[in-house]
Amino acid sequence: MRHGMKQGAMLILVATALAACGQRSPLALKPGQQLPPAPYGRADKPSTTELLTASPVAIPLRSVELRTRSEEREDDPFDLPPPEAPQPQ
Repeated sequence: MRHGMKQGAMLILVATALAACGQRSPLALKPGQQLPPAPYGRADKPSTTELLTASPVAIPLRSVELRTRSEEREDDPFDLPPPEAPQPQ
């Protein structure tokens, strides 16, 4: 029974390793395909690299500094209980 479990684990490991390796080649259009039409108001079609490059609006830069240690939170006046919760008197 243990030998069968060992073979099953090895088979899963090999299948995972094979699934993880893939061909890495540049993206290209298939024969007969065309790039999408130019956006409204633009005279030329964007290239494949322009289409694959994300704009700063899509991936904004972080504008806040991450906290490196725990700190006491300040009182938040907008942290209100849900409306259906009974209000304390």
